[in-house]
Amino acid sequence: MDCRYYVPMLNLVGRGVIGDIGREAEILHGRRAFIVASAGEVGESQAARVTDALRAHGLETSSYCEAVPNPTVAVVERGLAKYGETGCDMIVAVGGGSAIDTAKGIGILAANGGNLRDYEGTNKTTRAMPPFIAISTTAGTGSEVTRFAVITDERDHSKFTIVDWHMMPNVSVNDPEMMMSMPASLTAATGMDALTHAVEAYVSKNATPVTDAKACKAVELTAKSLHAAVKDGGDIDAREDMCYASFLAGTAFNNAGLGLVHAMAHPLGGMYDLPHGLCNAILLPHVVKFNMDSASRKYAELAAATGGGKPWRSERENCESFVRFIEGLSRRIGIPARLGGLGVRVEDLEKLSKEAMEESIGATNPRRYEASQVLKIYKTAF
Repeated sequence: MDCRYYVPMLNLVGRGVIGDIGREAEILHGRRAFIVASAGEVGESQAARVTDALRAHGLETSSYCEAVPNPTVAVVERGLAKYGETGCDMIVAVGGGSAIDTAKGIGILAANGGNLRDYEGTNKTTRAMPPFIAISTTAGTGSEVTRFAVITDERDHSKFTIVDWHMMPNVSVNDPEMMMSMPASLTAATGMDALTHAVEAYVSKNATPVTDAKACKAVELTAKSLHAAVKDGGDIDAREDMCYASFLAGTAFNNAGLGLVHAMAHPLGGMYDLPHGLCNAILLPHVVKFNMDSASRKYAELAAATGGGKPWRSERENCESFVRFIEGLSRRIGIPARLGGLGVRVEDLEKLSKEAMEESIGATNPRRYEASQVLKIYKTAF
């Protein structure tokens, strides 16, 4: 069994580690940092905190607080223009997956030129992006530790995925103190995103003992602490557990790949501009049911990790227990049960199914699928 393992050179996880980024930027020989953050008051506040930490170590900074949910080609291109004007020599992203993916897009274009669509697919770049620190504030997307970026092309409302080891951050940061003010709805959605990453990595065709260990622990931590983090955003222990869960799930899927949940979620996000974590959360139990006969042993093992699987039950019974766990957790933390509740239109499901078939990210799903089967899952989740 071959194992090719990608991970940032340095990963900081825990309370207060945000204070170390100035020192790490110095080690990367940064002189002027280009800070990418989300649009709005929260993003500007996060960028200001990062600015203070970097300037305390003598770095100059320039901020670009324009990242939007489901980051677009246009936002990346505007950021690239500003990066060129400011004379920065490193990039620091702070926020959720949208800010970090925006920074990745800016970085690969700064280093390689061309258009973002030129790099759709796997390892299309020839040069590494500038030194890159990625600071996650959402405990879920995993973008701070992965070689993936998902970008929306606003011209046709489609999403495309760039997978490239040149986009790996030099330093990743997961600090629960940066997540304390995150609202319950976002905590829930990004936490379910982390769970989906872990589950899909665990049953992936490319899973290895290394990724299995990380994914299984991520499921265990999510089962233990996601509800607590949603219920009380000030629960620092639950927040820290979710930092580790997100980090572990991210490093697992970065190497094992994902599956049908993500292949189906990306077209939904592109067509309706929906939160990615919500799409994953709604689709996950339905895809687990679809995959069950092809990955029953592994789903049963994940049931045990949640505390619901029992050794005296059959593999199938434990798989069904795992589905109930996912559905019950989603219900407790306020995730909508149906796609229709998100504004999805039944007349679009066939088009969505065709687009899902074009998503290469589904290639590592444990069970092969056809468009008619994908359509049936969408209808069941509707």
